[in-house]
Amino acid sequence: MTTNEPRPGQNHPGYSPGSRRPLPQQANSTWLGHVQPEYYRQAPAPDGGPFQPVRPAAVTPVLPPVQRRRGSAGVVGLVVGGGFLAFMSLFLVLPFLLGSTGGSGFVIGFIASLVPLATVLLTVRFIDRWEPEPKPLLLFAFGWGSVVSIAVTILLQPYFSLIAGPASGLDSTTFAVTVQAPVVEEFAKSLGLLLLLLFARKHFDGPVDGVVFAFTIAAGFAFTENILYFGRAIAVSSDPGTDLAVVFFLRGVMSPFAHAIFTGTTGLILGFAARRGGTGLMLLAFVVGLVPAMLLHSGWNSMGRDFLAQYLLVQVPIFLLAVVVIVLLRVAERRLTRQRLKEYAAAGWFTAAEVDMLATAGGRRAALRWARSIGRGRQMKALLRAATDLAFTRQRILSGRDVPAHQLDEQHQLAGIGGLRAAVLG
Repeated sequence: MTTNEPRPGQNHPGYSPGSRRPLPQQANSTWLGHVQPEYYRQAPAPDGGPFQPVRPAAVTPVLPPVQRRRGSAGVVGLVVGGGFLAFMSLFLVLPFLLGSTGGSGFVIGFIASLVPLATVLLTVRFIDRWEPEPKPLLLFAFGWGSVVSIAVTILLQPYFSLIAGPASGLDSTTFAVTVQAPVVEEFAKSLGLLLLLLFARKHFDGPVDGVVFAFTIAAGFAFTENILYFGRAIAVSSDPGTDLAVVFFLRGVMSPFAHAIFTGTTGLILGFAARRGGTGLMLLAFVVGLVPAMLLHSGWNSMGRDFLAQYLLVQVPIFLLAVVVIVLLRVAERRLTRQRLKEYAAAGWFTAAEVDMLATAGGRRAALRWARSIGRGRQMKALLRAATDLAFTRQRILSGRDVPAHQLDEQHQLAGIGGLRAAVLG
């Protein structure tokens, strides 16, 4: 599969062969949305001159047509196929958990595991607030992490141990902890990321999306793994209360984001690759992205007697670095949205004040407060999301990726903006 990427000199809409005119000022307002001069084109102007809000009686849509078109064949197939795999995987995963924890251990482990799960998922929601991913894809990611990747791990570990164990020269316990678990588990989790990238690329087109999907998959994996560890603390301990408290503190308090950070590095690299090229580059990025994930995972599992010192001196800085990266990604995402909407404003679709409202955190909060005060909060949320989707569609166009398909999306999105604005005005 290849993408319809125009090359310099090709005759595609908006491109003038041989043109090397400089980009407009601030076209590359952030590293996240860098574009080359040969791909840049002006935003299309609305028919009949600058856009003016229409009266609500003249329009019926509440959501732009593109919102109803999100369920492409690839996405639907991915979600349905993922649901089937998750259902089938339950027949392997559930007996494994119950056999390891017992009935009471499973129930207590399940309940205790909800705490670190909620912590990670709330973080995912925070990261994903600016351009939310479709809920079916997030559900696929969680199902893959919590069930399918666990099943893949269970199936692959014996074969990996048989093939790679003797060659490693390590004793079986050390090999299982520092080599087998990092390699097999990160491959199993990241395979879900690769499927999302291949079959839902329209919704996986940057590093922020990669982090969101990776964190969701990792949250699911850690949830099931925590059930196992918490449940075992109940089932095989002579002092289950104390042992459960210790394990919960280590996994639920000190390291709820461990798996998220491991797999997040793969998602980050895949997200950058998604902006650059076709299937070959994405497959290469998948292999490359596994390396830091496996190394981080192995480093975490390798901490021994000096666990506390390594945790404070190594793992805490890694966590803080991850926080900094996420903050930078969010800032870049906002700047990109603002710049692309400015280009539509220059073409007549928005006013400068509307761009401030749609593309800044303060503007969005103020707009939602006002809309809710008049009973139109849902309509304002739809407008904010539609404007963000439009900005990212333009970024795909300016990146030279699948230009005709994304220009068609752009037309549908622009057609829906008028109805959304009218719905907000009431």
